[in-house]
Amino acid sequence: ACSEKYSGYSNLKKEEKNENKSKNEDNKKKRSRLVDNTDEKPDTFHSLGLKDWKTRLSYFLQNSSSPGKPKNGKKSKQQTFIKPSPEEAQLWSEAFDELLASKYGLAAFRAFLKSEFCEENIEFWLACEDFKKTKSPQKLSSKARKIYTDFIEKEAPKEINIDFQTKTLIAQNIQEATSGCFTTAQKRVYSLMENNSYPRFLESEFYQDLCKKPQITTESHAT
Repeated sequence: ACSEKYSGYSNLKKEEKNENKSKNEDNKKKRSRLVDNTDEKPDTFHSLGLKDWKTRLSYFLQNSSSPGKPKNGKKSKQQTFIKPSPEEAQLWSEAFDELLASKYGLAAFRAFLKSEFCEENIEFWLACEDFKKTKSPQKLSSKARKIYTDFIEKEAPKEINIDFQTKTLIAQNIQEATSGCFTTAQKRVYSLMENNSYPRFLESEFYQDLCKKPQITTESHAT
């Protein structure tokens, strides 16, 4: 009887072990899809019609001024909405910096990252660019804390994907904030965007549409 009970208990433990193993494998697959979803993300993006894409782009163009420095006046607003020529858009493919230097290009890239659910990367990069231009020690300190709570600390609302060691170093650095507090993290995020999101953006339907030169049609008249 004891051996039967032990055998039944042993079989039960094996079933539990197999069930847990199956759950762990499912969880690994889910995490793998979240981390390495290069093939899935373009599908999400391409499912976004050009009309929806342009609506999203319009939003980012309206909010394309630097953080903390809203631009006023009709002139600056008109300049913001200038659509690039096909030649100008093609320059974005030569270097990632060319894309970021263009107001329209930056807004388009932000809209693209939003469609890929990783807009926190460009938002962090922009926040760091603004942070490095800050001169006042008081403002530097308050901005450093805000960037840390928004992007760095565990379970931050826009938490970026950086290693624990870099996070720890930043936490120490912001105690006496300097313009270089986030340099390492910014370089990592820049590299991540340049090597992953940027190539996919260049392949997107919206970017390809911008690069198309208008077709010149000639009508032949019968004589």
